[in-house]
Amino acid sequence: MDKIDAATQTELEAAAFRALREHLMDKRPEVQNIDLMNLAGFCRNCLSRWYQEAANARGIEMSKDEAREVFYGMPYDTWRAQNQTEADGTKQEAFAKAFRENVGDAPKG
Repeated sequence: MDKIDAATQTELEAAAFRALREHLMDKRPEVQNIDLMNLAGFCRNCLSRWYQEAANARGIEMSKDEAREVFYGMPYDTWRAQNQTEADGTKQEAFAKAFRENVGDAPKG
């Protein structure tokens, strides 16, 4: 394989990100964020947070809610109402552990 220039590499990485987003949002919306976090250590919210952090690092002001709306294609509360189900206590405990290990302090509520 020939060496890929930086611009092409960025384009390929962006295409891979868009494919991951499409897969999670359009092809597998039934997969719960809590299950993603518990199994993989990240979820859709992590992806939206990484998007926000990248924007902020480039001097673009973007809130958590704004980043989530970009990633989800709708307000997060709308997504949750349409796709998320209530998690049992075992999943919530595993989530708190996974969140601490991969993100930091466990979220409240």
